[in-house]
Amino acid sequence: QGCNNRRFDVERFGILLVGSPRHADALLVTGVLNRKSLPRVLRVYEQTPKPCLVIAIGTCACHPNIFSESYNVVGPYDRHLPVHVYIPGCPPKPETIIAGVVKALKSL
Repeated sequence: QGCNNRRFDVERFGILLVGSPRHADALLVTGVLNRKSLPRVLRVYEQTPKPCLVIAIGTCACHPNIFSESYNVVGPYDRHLPVHVYIPGCPPKPETIIAGVVKALKSL
């Protein structure tokens, strides 16, 4: 939500938040992927029209991290989904997120 305000105005780049994955061109994933969230993430991904871009936002979503040895962690997103763009940072700056999303959308 930090990028979706008047200061950054992501709509000028054609980026709109939608209420359903069925209307999405891209899926933004954040945080650590665990056993409980994996089926939900896969279900949402299956509901998106293809081609659907997957954008990993934040260090926990992009790389193995301090939680990687936890019993509940099932690995990085790219082990389960085709990730197109990685936006590292903890947390990444809004400008970096916007630049990464715009870069990904240009590849559509």
